[in-house]
Amino acid sequence: MSNSSSSKNGGIGILGMLFVLFVGLKMTHSIDWSWWWVTAPLWMPFALVSALALIAIVVYLIRGSKKK
Repeated sequence: MSNSSSSKNGGIGILGMLFVLFVGLKMTHSIDWSWWWVTAPLWMPFALVSALALIAIVVYLIRGSKKK
């Protein structure tokens, strides 16, 4: 018999729970938000990382052009 132990990380996470909560509230008409805000827990992290990457690229390009 093999004595291997494995742990699995998984689950829905805080953003997934927020999304499910917001969809439930929207479907029961408890909130009157746009679907953009209801789905924000899904796309907002990607948007923030993309914005930070874009800022880092712009700063790198500006500093690189000043050194020449």
